[in-house]
Amino acid sequence: MSNWIDSGGDEPRLYSARPTNCESERRRSGSATRRRSATRLAGALILVALAAPFGHARDRGQFANTSPDLKAWFDGLRSGKGPCCSDADGSALSDTDWDSKDGHYRVRLPRYASGLEGRPQEFVWVDVPEEAVISEPNRVGRTMVWPIYGYMGVSIRCFMPGSMT
Repeated sequence: MSNWIDSGGDEPRLYSARPTNCESERRRSGSATRRRSATRLAGALILVALAAPFGHARDRGQFANTSPDLKAWFDGLRSGKGPCCSDADGSALSDTDWDSKDGHYRVRLPRYASGLEGRPQEFVWVDVPEEAVISEPNRVGRTMVWPIYGYMGVSIRCFMPGSMT
């Protein structure tokens, strides 16, 4: 008679490691696991491939008439919060959607990046941080804003005041 402690009876066993005497049964369960993993991986890759077109930036041609010199200027715009990216990322504002009071700017923007189904878009006034104001001369003349929509609401990355005529 052997002592169970001397025979390894006190060693922990994994719940997934099922003892078996049949080598072919071990191979079968291993191949089923590999097949299941491969199927899951293939399914995930298909989902990523189907979702990829929705995450890409689109050029709808709205800036096709922009000169290369002006486009390069837009691409180089920076505020104290970082690069503004380009004219395609910014939005032109009408004079009624921004104002200045005591040297501070504020803009009126949609509360959400996209409208809620069946409801009109709600607009809110957002204070422009001092570091978001672009200090170089405005070469296009129109007021532009580069908003960022996040889980905390809308914030301003860059703001370029216009002539307010």
